[in-house]
Amino acid sequence: MSFWSNIFGGADEDAEAVEAVDIANAVRKAGRAEGRVQGVGFRFFVQSNAKSLGITGWVKNMSDGSVTMELQGEPETVERLIAKIRKGNDWINVTNFEIEDLPVVKGENKFAIRY
Repeated sequence: MSFWSNIFGGADEDAEAVEAVDIANAVRKAGRAEGRVQGVGFRFFVQSNAKSLGITGWVKNMSDGSVTMELQGEPETVERLIAKIRKGNDWINVTNFEIEDLPVVKGENKFAIRY
């Protein structure tokens, strides 16, 4: 495993847009992570892992030091990403992660870092 793959969970940094998930089988979750989640590559970590799992949505740093996100995909796959987010890595330490359900966004096919 390469150095960067070890840091960012082995996700493919150059992943293309994923095929939109059938909304009948999809879920969308809003998440808010607190802890050591800014200045440690957290947004890139989430984006890389989301792309590797075929999850769409976005992630954004907030002024209060937290990071918010929306994750959309198959229920089991979204849960796998949430587990990776909660686990973090050597630099990321999520101390609190809140989740709530949202309506699925029809036709979404990318995962973005928002600024």
